[in-house]
Amino acid sequence: GLLRSDSIPEVGEDAAATVSMAETLSEEEQDELRKELAKVEEEIQTLSQVLAAKERHLAEIKRKLGINSLQELKQNITKSWQDVTSTTAYKKTSETLSQAGQKASAAFSSVGSVITKKFEDVRNSPTFKSFEEKVENFKSKVGGSKPAGGDFGEVLNSAANASATETIAEQTEEETH
Repeated sequence: GLLRSDSIPEVGEDAAATVSMAETLSEEEQDELRKELAKVEEEIQTLSQVLAAKERHLAEIKRKLGINSLQELKQNITKSWQDVTSTTAYKKTSETLSQAGQKASAAFSSVGSVITKKFEDVRNSPTFKSFEEKVENFKSKVGGSKPAGGDFGEVLNSAANASATETIAEQTEEETH
């Protein structure tokens, strides 16, 4: 028969195996195989031509519908993204990342609460209160125009400005003597 159950050598296999196989075929079998080969090649050529004609017809239909390459690309990307997001792996990964994000958010919130509590503890500590009073006393001695109290940042800025002013005044006085 024309069809044998023998394995057909793949591209790159030993050429000697191909030659020995051809030698075992009779002249008649070889002629039949050559005819079949020509027929299959002709069918492939015909199918290629039909495919090309179908592709031209497809392009013409798309042109008439106003579908351009950019729209096709957008549709392909959208479809691909939908395919990806419907996979089990994506869903599991998304769920895992969501849970990790929630845990991280909770951890950061917890850390923020701890830091806020520590700042409150420091601000309410006797040492800080004593320091704040000393800064306010210094401010009232140096600045004097604003009433005591106010924002701690203002107090520090005022104290820093007063200290800088005193330093400049001392340097000026030393230079004149």
